[in-house]
Amino acid sequence: MKNKKQIAGERIDFLFKKAKEVFKENSSLANRYVEIARKVAMKAQINIPSNLRKKFCRKCHSYLVPGENCRVRTRNKMMIYYCKKCKNIMRFPYKL
Repeated sequence: MKNKKQIAGERIDFLFKKAKEVFKENSSLANRYVEIARKVAMKAQINIPSNLRKKFCRKCHSYLVPGENCRVRTRNKMMIYYCKKCKNIMRFPYKL
């Protein structure tokens, strides 16, 4: 039997997959899926996995797709994500 945190983790993964599928047709629905995933994570008191954390804006919580609504650059061992909706800049370190 699964515990609450495992179920929440699976739900978060599912919501991000659905957001990716539906983004082309309806970006506002993709943003809503991200909001629901964040609420599920907060309710279950778990962190969103690091690979999914880069897929939404930390300020406006919109689903990010490079080239569509965000710009990605590399500089000084940092991945720099620029959200075109709210003009927020997010920096993530990476290793070579």
